[in-house]
Amino acid sequence: MATRLHIPAALLALTLGQGAAAEQDKAKEERLVLPSGLEARLQDMLWNEPGQGLMYRFRFVAPDFTGEEDFETIMTDLEYLCSDYAIPRLSNIGPAPSQVVISLADRESEFGVIDPSVKQVFEAYSVDNGTCIWEVF
Repeated sequence: MATRLHIPAALLALTLGQGAAAEQDKAKEERLVLPSGLEARLQDMLWNEPGQGLMYRFRFVAPDFTGEEDFETIMTDLEYLCSDYAIPRLSNIGPAPSQVVISLADRESEFGVIDPSVKQVFEAYSVDNGTCIWEVF
């Protein structure tokens, strides 16, 4: 009879979380030059399991972001952050998500707390064969 090791989901999440936390700390040091010329850095990466499946949120800060950039410029920057930053890191994080959300703000903010002084945009992408596909809300 084979012995099976049972790892409680909370312990597995904690273990994955520690690895992801270490990666986040390292990633926060990295400066990214976006197609628009803005310089950004990762604030944090969050994950949860909403009703539609696993989702990763990559939250970036670009101090020179005004929120008044034209739509095409913003979308190009967000697409770049999804395809060139988030996608290559997904295999290091854990299970493949059904969705990736990319946000860009002018400064750090607490997730889920409304702060009207923070200029922020975000978009959701589904992931298919290593490609970000914009999910129009």
